[in-house]
Amino acid sequence: MEAPWRQGRGRGRARPGDGVAAARTGAAARPSAPRARGAASVAEMGTSTGGDSGECRILPSLVEPGWRLWELSSQKKFEEIKKANQAAAKKLVEDQFSSSSEDDDEDAEVKQGKILAKTFTIYTSQTDGDVSDLERTRQYMNEAFQSGAMTCLICIASVKRNQAVWSCCGCFCIFHLVCIQKWARDSLFLVSSPLTDDDFGKKDYPWPCPKCRFEYKRSETPNRYYCYCGKVENPIVDPWLVPHSCGQTCEREFKPPCGHKCLLLCHPGPCPPCPKMVTTTCHCKKAKAVPRRCSAKEWSCHLPCGRTLLCGQHACENPCHAGDCQPCPRVSKQRCICGRQTAERLCASPQWQCDQVCGKRLPCGNHTCELVCHAGPCGDCPRSGKRSCPCGKSKFTLPCTEDVPTCGDSCDKVLECGIHKCSQRCHRGPCEICRQEVEKQCRCGKHTKRMPCHKPYLCETKCTKIRDCQKHQCRRKCCSGNCPPCDQVCGRTLGCRNHKCPSGCHRGSCNPCPETVDVKCKCGKTVIKVPCGRERTIKPPKCRQLCSRPPTCHHPSQEKHYCHFGRCPPCRQSCQKTLACGHLCPVPCHDEALVRQTGLHQSAGPWEQPSEPAFIQTALPCPPCEVPVPV
Repeated sequence: MEAPWRQGRGRGRARPGDGVAAARTGAAARPSAPRARGAASVAEMGTSTGGDSGECRILPSLVEPGWRLWELSSQKKFEEIKKANQAAAKKLVEDQFSSSSEDDDEDAEVKQGKILAKTFTIYTSQTDGDVSDLERTRQYMNEAFQSGAMTCLICIASVKRNQAVWSCCGCFCIFHLVCIQKWARDSLFLVSSPLTDDDFGKKDYPWPCPKCRFEYKRSETPNRYYCYCGKVENPIVDPWLVPHSCGQTCEREFKPPCGHKCLLLCHPGPCPPCPKMVTTTCHCKKAKAVPRRCSAKEWSCHLPCGRTLLCGQHACENPCHAGDCQPCPRVSKQRCICGRQTAERLCASPQWQCDQVCGKRLPCGNHTCELVCHAGPCGDCPRSGKRSCPCGKSKFTLPCTEDVPTCGDSCDKVLECGIHKCSQRCHRGPCEICRQEVEKQCRCGKHTKRMPCHKPYLCETKCTKIRDCQKHQCRRKCCSGNCPPCDQVCGRTLGCRNHKCPSGCHRGSCNPCPETVDVKCKCGKTVIKVPCGRERTIKPPKCRQLCSRPPTCHHPSQEKHYCHFGRCPPCRQSCQKTLACGHLCPVPCHDEALVRQTGLHQSAGPWEQPSEPAFIQTALPCPPCEVPVPV
C-alpha cells in the first residue's frame, strides 16, 4: 500500500476536489496554531494563485532568498573564526621563536648586528668606540646566534631559545638545565657511593663542570632558570635580545675586582675588561699620576725601585716593579742570635742560630739554661714552682734542687694498647706493656683467641685471593684482604727470544727487551747496535775496509775488494804462468775453476738427494800457446 503522501499524481499537488476536502478535514482535526508572518504570506499567495483549481503550492522563488541569507551569514561567521585562529597561530609562532637556527630571514645579519650594537652601547661610550677588548665576549654572543653553535655537551643537542639553560662560571659553557641537574646528581652519587649510610650526607662533596671540571658545592646545584646576569628568573623569549638574556645591564663584578661593574647588557661569556678611566701612578710611586684604563692601571716607570730591603741596609736596584722586592743579594758579616759567633751570610737571612747551648745561670742560681742559641731572657728554672708527681694527680711545692716524690696512688695512664690503664702505683719512667688477657680476633677475621693484649694475633690460614697479576694466589698468612702486589718474577720469554722478563709478575704483555746487540761485519771493524732480537733479521753493516784474506790461487795478492761474508770472488788476474815454449799464459786465472762432474748417479726424482755436488773446484792446466812463430 502506498504511503499517504505518495498517493496522488505529483508531490505537493492534490487532485481536484480532494484538496478542499483534505484541507477542511485537516483544519477540523488539528487545533489552530499561530503561523509566522512569512509562512502566512506564502500560504496566502499560494492560495490566491491556485485559482479555480483549488491547488495550494509554495513558490520556490520565495523560499530560496531566505535560505541563501542564512547560508551567507554562516559562511561569514566561519571566515571570521578562521581568520582569528590564523592570527592567533601566527602570533604564537612569533612568540615561541624557538631556536637561533630558525633565523633565516634575509636581514638576519643586520638584525644580529643591531642587537650586538645595542648590547655594547654603554661600554663603547666609555671607550670612545674602541671595541678591541670585546672580541672574546663578541665570540660568545655570535655563537648564541649561530645555528648549532650552542650545544649541550651532556646530551649533544642544540640549545634553543625557549629552553631552560645553565652557564658555568668557569668556562662559560652552556648546558640544558635538566641535563646539568642530572649530571650533578650522578656525580654526587658516584663520589658518595663508597660511603656507608652513617657517613652519607655529613660531608658536602662537590660536583664538577663537565667541560672545565670547576667544582661546585652540593648546595650550588642549579634548580631554577635564570638569565646570564642572574637577575631575572625565567627570562622571556625576545627576538630582539640575545638568547636567554633579560636585556638589563649586566652589573656583575669585574674579575679581578676593581670596584666597578660590567656595563654591557645581560650577555653570555666573560665580562670584558673594565673601561673606566682612573688616575694612577706607577708601582714605585715616583712618576706623576696619569689617567689610564682601570683594566690597565698597573704600570711601570722603569726607574730603579729604591725601596729599602728587608735587611735594612741596602735599597732595591731592580726597575720599578709590582709586589714585594726580591731578597737582598748582598753578603755581610752577621752575628748569631746569642751573639757568640759571627759568619758571612746573605743579607736576606740576617737571623741565624748557632749550635751552642746557652749555659747562662738561671735565676734560681742552681741550674743553667739548656736551650740552644736563643734570644731574650732564659726564663725561670723549669723545676721551680708547683710540680706534679709522675702520674700527674698530686702537686708539690719544693725547692728546685729536690725531686718530686711519687704520690703512692695508682698510675692510671693509658697504655700503648689504647684500651687499658696502668695498674701500677705512681712511678717514674714509661709504663709497662699491657698484660691483660683479652679475646682477640686475628687479622683476617676468621679466628679468635684469648691472649695477652700486647701480643698481636696472626692465624695460620693462608689467603686464597688472586693478586693483582691475576695469576698467583696471595698465600700470605692471616691476610687482611688488602693483598700486596705479586712478589714473583715474571720470567716469561721476551719478544727477542733471548731473555726473560725481569720485572715482577704483572698483567698484560711484557715490556720490550732493554738489551742491545752489536752486529759486526766480517772483519769486525764496522759495528752497529740493534735492539735485542733484531740481529737475526737485520743485514750486516756495509764495511768500507778492504778484504784482508790471503789469496787462494798462485798469485801473491788478490784483487782489491771490500770486506764481505762468504767466499771471495774468483780471481780475474791473468795466469802469467810460464808455458813450455817460454811464453806466459795470457788467459785469466784458472786455479779454482768450477767443473761439472761426469759419471754421477742419475737421480730418480726430486725426492732423491744427490750424494755428490754437481760442480767441483779444481785447477785446470794452461791452454796451448797461441803465439805465432816463424817457420
